[in-house]
Amino acid sequence: MKLKQQAQQGFTLIELMIVIAIVGILAAIALPAYQDYTVRAKMSEPMAKLSAAKTAVTEYHATMGKLPTSGAEAGVAILASGNTMSDIIDVLTYTGGGSSNPLIAVTVKADHVPSGGASFQLSGSTQNDGTIKWKCKPGDKDGDDEMSDKYLPANCRG
Repeated sequence: MKLKQQAQQGFTLIELMIVIAIVGILAAIALPAYQDYTVRAKMSEPMAKLSAAKTAVTEYHATMGKLPTSGAEAGVAILASGNTMSDIIDVLTYTGGGSSNPLIAVTVKADHVPSGGASFQLSGSTQNDGTIKWKCKPGDKDGDDEMSDKYLPANCRG
């Protein structure tokens, strides 16, 4: 009697389990990276607002020969806590009128950063040639406003 060989159809249970394990490992690696990417992408709006404020303060300083006493004087759109102008920015402030070290800071709303609300800032120092040298850095390093470096824009990471 001859036995007829039958071709295998479908996958065996072990093959399906291996595929599921591989997909699980890939998801475990990709998901945190994607979440970090989305937070970093959201930080482009606060950085754009900081850059616009920096330009306004720099232009005011170049034109008037002094720093503005307030953000409004330089045309900076200051955002107070609870504003509805931005879904991401909670507060945007300017300080430095009368000093030689202007500071523009932005605080991000807590639900957009995994560690809760966080801030970063542009710190300026007036130079002898009449320009302002700006440096981006994380906010309050000693308090609870510190933002993880991985979420900061590239030019703000230390």
